[in-house]
Amino acid sequence: MASFAPHNFSWVEPGKLAGLAMPRMPCEYRYMVDNGIKHLVCLCERKPPNHDSCPELELHHIKIADFTPPSSNQIDRFLSIVEEANSKGEGVAVHCMHGHGRTGTMLACYLVKTRKISGIDAINEIRRLRQGSIETREQEKAVVQFYQRIK
Repeated sequence: MASFAPHNFSWVEPGKLAGLAMPRMPCEYRYMVDNGIKHLVCLCERKPPNHDSCPELELHHIKIADFTPPSSNQIDRFLSIVEEANSKGEGVAVHCMHGHGRTGTMLACYLVKTRKISGIDAINEIRRLRQGSIETREQEKAVVQFYQRIK
């Protein structure tokens, strides 16, 4: 079966963590599996369509309302999914509707933790890598507060 990259797909840490818009087609799930991704984290209220078309891809659902920041517990849960998967050599992809706000916020928190950089630096780096990321002041604040919590 052919595979195609999902909309707004890009690696933040090649082989370890990618961000994307909500996948919809079986060929997009296949693309992720073909590229070493074994875990898909959905940050939307509802699960993505056709997610069961690719049983090798494990879906993790962390419901966050659009344009709102994740809670501390949601950030911790996301980072533990990534850490556990990466420890087994498995890649993770994370998405919200368009791959900007909620996705960018989680990706920035990942950079804070793994690169030991400030919240502002992580936000700037994610915006450099993925234009349009982190859409609200509250989402920016969540990244900065996460940095302050773990430094």
